[in-house]
Amino acid sequence: MKNILTATFLTCLCITGNAQINHGYPIDPVPFTSVKVTDSFWGQRLQASREVTIPLAFSKCEETGRYENFIKAAHPSDTYKVEGFSFDDTDVYKTIEGASYSLQTYPDKKLQKYIDSILVIVAGAQEPDGYLYTARTMNPKHPHNWAGKERWVAVENLSHEFYNLGHMVEGAVAHYQATGKRNFLDIAIKYADCVCREIGNGPEQKKYVPGHQIAEMALVKLYMVTGDKKYLDQAKFFLDTRGYTSRKDAYSQAHKPVVEQDEAVGHAVRAVYMYSGMADVAAITGDSSYIKAIDKIWDNIVSKKIYITGGIGARHAGEAFGNNYELPNLSAYCETCAAIGNVYMNYRLFLLHGDAKYFDVLERTLYNGLISGVSLDGGSFFYPNPLSSSGKYSRKPWFGCACCPSNVSRFIPSLPGYVYAVKDDQVYVNLFLSNKAELKVDKKKIILEQETDYPWKGDIRLKIAQGNQNFTMKLRIPGWVRGNVLPGDLYAYADNQKPVYRVSVNGQTVKSDVNNGYLSIARKWKKGDVVEVHFDMLPRIVKANPKVEADRGRVAVERGPIVYCAEWPDNRFNIHSVLLNQHPQFKVTEKPELLYGINQLTTDAQALSYDMAGKLVAKDVELTLIPYYAWAHRGEGDMEVWLPIDVSATSTQLQEAGVWEDNGFFKN
Repeated sequence: MKNILTATFLTCLCITGNAQINHGYPIDPVPFTSVKVTDSFWGQRLQASREVTIPLAFSKCEETGRYENFIKAAHPSDTYKVEGFSFDDTDVYKTIEGASYSLQTYPDKKLQKYIDSILVIVAGAQEPDGYLYTARTMNPKHPHNWAGKERWVAVENLSHEFYNLGHMVEGAVAHYQATGKRNFLDIAIKYADCVCREIGNGPEQKKYVPGHQIAEMALVKLYMVTGDKKYLDQAKFFLDTRGYTSRKDAYSQAHKPVVEQDEAVGHAVRAVYMYSGMADVAAITGDSSYIKAIDKIWDNIVSKKIYITGGIGARHAGEAFGNNYELPNLSAYCETCAAIGNVYMNYRLFLLHGDAKYFDVLERTLYNGLISGVSLDGGSFFYPNPLSSSGKYSRKPWFGCACCPSNVSRFIPSLPGYVYAVKDDQVYVNLFLSNKAELKVDKKKIILEQETDYPWKGDIRLKIAQGNQNFTMKLRIPGWVRGNVLPGDLYAYADNQKPVYRVSVNGQTVKSDVNNGYLSIARKWKKGDVVEVHFDMLPRIVKANPKVEADRGRVAVERGPIVYCAEWPDNRFNIHSVLLNQHPQFKVTEKPELLYGINQLTTDAQALSYDMAGKLVAKDVELTLIPYYAWAHRGEGDMEVWLPIDVSATSTQLQEAGVWEDNGFFKN
């Protein structure tokens, strides 16, 4: 157990020695194992993940034949019918990854033993040279329809051989971190070595890139763990070769070399995984062309292609980004996996640039478009996350294509690692949730305790529980406090409110400029020092850029980091008929008994309809709003994020939602 890694994500110790490998990022992540969450909001989510989501994912892997695929691959036969998806193996790897993260915070010998039993099955499916892909190995004569006749030939299309490798490595590194055991890590290394031998620019190698990206990120992580540079080189090969093989389409981000790309296009999950991999490689190699490309792509996303919820990927067709400003609501795709990838990308850009704007995007995604993808009890999931519904959406306990449930199972337990970061003598406070954290600042230990009821209240208390040294505390002042919905002009607040923030140390007000979104407090800190932060948390209305056709004449409502929606159980009228007042006033009500505890908003509005004589009737109503992440917990029905504030938008909304009769009468 002495070899257990003490850091997560990028800061890993070398297995082959005691040297620390420089991860390349200017800012150091703080391992999630160093942050103990005591928060009610996130504590409930973490508990649900541990007690419900991860066990459910394991049971579904068993129930749906994921484990059976490995058993069959250990004993191949030309009689096996290869079913499911070519990437079903990854659901096993991702669930082990999530369970491993959980183990690091909540040791569980029974769970460890269960994972070990799965890994015996996984190891049995590995071919002697390291190749591990059950969709081919179980029946080499008649492999999966997407697999191709021989290894790698379909990897740029649908075989997902490199995608499987990526998730295998991610899971194996997490398992090694959690247990110190090499049983999964050695499997992953063996498969990675197989890929490195057979894929590349050499005369005996095949020149292919991943059809579905993630291997790029994973191989960098494997380099960080092992110190073997061939994995970093392989990741860079996959990126540098993209656009130079037979695959040259925008759907897979292969329409041009990665360093020439400046717009987010194609399959959204593949895209943000690739951009994250580019950031990892750039951080270590110092390739500025990668960074310039990612910066341009990020600017394109936040200024033209991101939803108010932080969701990305507008189109069901291809699970893809749309054109600039193409952000429909009823048909929005916003895949849960894409939201997770959006967090990965923005976190890496923060580590590169140290600007709070990336955490503004990350926080918005986290509290809205990401956790909406899993039910409050952790037991059911969304694949798409639309911003409007006419009653056709409900979370499911599993999907045939189960990438989103298994992805959620691996993401949620890692959340505490996003709260803080450190650079030399600077401590970044990026997220606000109650926790106790142990940090290394200039090689000295400090312990921070954070107390807050965020996201419901804007008061945060930070206490130095241990430590006596000089350092600079950098407090993120969220964009929503400073009048910025998101970086860029895609969204803007449409009211005249001007929330304020206050910061004090030991009761003394701090006056300091905000630079790159951070208020810095440099001083010699001592045990018992207390920082108190207050953010005005006011309900706000938001308008979209007029170029977003779907949102013209409508507004969204948010409070703090939470985006709100109107849902059918709370309103005794059809919410698609509602019209907000031109200057709406909102009442905030705490509802501890509703949806695991929320703050509810209410406002006066009008519900429009036509009477039997064909005359427009406006009925005064009270409109009730709940957090977007909590919708669809009380049955299928209507939901709206973008609410009409102009009459013209109401009629359009009614038509889109299918509640407008042919004769012009509104359906009650």
